[in-house]
Amino acid sequence: MENKMNTTNTDYDIQSIGNVQIADEVVAVIAGLAATEVEGVNKMYGNITNEIVSKLGMKKLSKGVKILINQDIVDVDLKLVLDYGVNIAKVSEEVQDRVKSAIETMTGLNVEEINIRIAGIQID
Repeated sequence: MENKMNTTNTDYDIQSIGNVQIADEVVAVIAGLAATEVEGVNKMYGNITNEIVSKLGMKKLSKGVKILINQDIVDVDLKLVLDYGVNIAKVSEEVQDRVKSAIETMTGLNVEEINIRIAGIQID
């Protein structure tokens, strides 16, 4: 899935009085926050640039998230670091449910696919 994290916006016609634009980055932030609310998710996994940025104190809320929006359909790819000992299948299913619900409730977009990649396990 290609990364479409630029300044692309999705337009909505609201009762013929104007339109609303939602930046793709906003959808990515919603997905990232919803995923990290699930018990067992330690953090989102980002690339080296994101890791350096977060160490400098600038938190990137969409790290570990790729989205593709086509019309009003959203596909989401998430990279997660889970806590050691959790049921990976159960946590992944909960993440998918929460992310889908959050995006659809907050934006009105339809989530077609949520792919999860477990990028690591955090051992405390």
